Amino acid sequence: MQLPYLFLLFLPFILFLHLLPKIIKTKQSFKRPPGPHGLPFIGNLHQIDQSSLHTSLWNLSKTYGPIVSLRFGFNSAVVISSASLAKEILKTQDLVFCGRPLFTSPRKTSYNGIDLAFSPYNQNWKDMRKIFNLHLFNPKRVQSSRFIREDELSSVIKTLRDRALSSQKVNLSELMKNLMNSIMLRVCFGERYQDVYEKSKVFGLIDKVQAHMVDLHVSDIWPGLPFGGLVDRLMGKMNRLNKCFQDLDPFLQQLIDEQLIINKQKHKSCKEYENVIDVLLQLAEDNLFTLTHDHIKALLLDILVAGTDTTAATVVWAMSLLINNPKSMNKAQEELRNVIGIDGKLDEDHHLPRLTYLKAVIKETMRLYPPAPLLVPRETRKDAIVKGYEIKQKTLVYVNAWAIGRDPKSWDKAEVFLPERFLSESDIDFKGYRNDFDLIPFGAGRRICPGMSTGEMMVEVLLANLLYLFDWGEEDIDFNTMPGLTMHKKNHLCLLPQLYFEKIVGTSKGT
Repeated sequence: MQLPYLFLLFLPFILFLHLLPKIIKTKQSFKRPPGPHGLPFIGNLHQIDQSSLHTSLWNLSKTYGPIVSLRFGFNSAVVISSASLAKEILKTQDLVFCGRPLFTSPRKTSYNGIDLAFSPYNQNWKDMRKIFNLHLFNPKRVQSSRFIREDELSSVIKTLRDRALSSQKVNLSELMKNLMNSIMLRVCFGERYQDVYEKSKVFGLIDKVQAHMVDLHVSDIWPGLPFGGLVDRLMGKMNRLNKCFQDLDPFLQQLIDEQLIINKQKHKSCKEYENVIDVLLQLAEDNLFTLTHDHIKALLLDILVAGTDTTAATVVWAMSLLINNPKSMNKAQEELRNVIGIDGKLDEDHHLPRLTYLKAVIKETMRLYPPAPLLVPRETRKDAIVKGYEIKQKTLVYVNAWAIGRDPKSWDKAEVFLPERFLSESDIDFKGYRNDFDLIPFGAGRRICPGMSTGEMMVEVLLANLLYLFDWGEEDIDFNTMPGLTMHKKNHLCLLPQLYFEKIVGTSKGT
């Protein structure tokens, strides 16, 4: 009779011995991702090339695999460099990985993270997202701004035509950037900024804000250290950031105040929403969302920064790749001139859907040169397990879209510019819906860029006009990149335009 009691007495110990291998296996399976050994205090900072962060991290992935663990000072980070792991981060566990780190410069320029790009995942972010999708970038508003695009583009075409007639090269990098800045200024603020001098001041301000957004402070790298903020001040970082903000905030506030005066002068029954500020002020008046003036300024800055640089950079990269690949250039121009015709004018609704090769060129450009090669960094909202690796809460997460676009496991001849690959696989889109997440220049999941459709359309329109109206001579193109949130060519793209239609019929066609 004592045997059953002895069995019950030792049952917990027997069960522990039975489960011990599983416990050990489970504990061993949840480990940190592989990565290079760092140094005390600085971590892996000395092993990273800040001038080309995306390629530096790509090289590390070739050694340590598609998920790499790093430390930047006191900050833990992981880098994702494969399509399958990007799917895990951006779709399967998107809710865990959709946080945002808020470093010193973005905190200041986003009015303490109340915009869309840098807001934590909370109710404010959800409201900002609805505003972007339903009120600022809906099809009706995009359509209503067509006359602005056409007007600004006609001015650029005139500049190109004049340069062609005088056989002068044009700085296409500067031209595209100024064009997009001009379009977004009019979309956001209306017709206030037509003066060249005033526009140049605004352009300079936007450039400063973009530079500050990627500027890490000592207090960001070693948070919690009492002397971090002091070092930032001694280095002049805080003074420069505050000076930029002191120029930025009154400028945006003045625009809001001017719009409020204009709105008071209008009769409500015949009021039309002419620009983004107008729309946001009306939403605030209707109490549909919590929208203070700071919210409005933060959203305006998101649009100006994200809506200008990325589009201009993509057009420049596409032209660089086409100049470097004359057969692809000829094929794209032949398609455009066949679809639009000799006597035609580009019609967004009628012609763009039929330009299959042009769309393939743009996809291939964004595969090789995504405008934001590391997207916008994410942050884990709680502990997570990814492919057996443990990722702690508050870990920085970099999804290397550059590396994913050049992964030989996903792409045949990954380093070669080959738009034809997208003709046979036309189902690949920019949205990350495809199972392998091979092409994600706009991100994916909850944090996907809300202006993706507008940005794609703008690149198509600009590139179509450049290729339809002009021929471009062969040049020796370099593909060195500049550091920054948006990836630009290090050296400006300067090309000689030649009027195609003048060579055929003795005249030139406008847009």
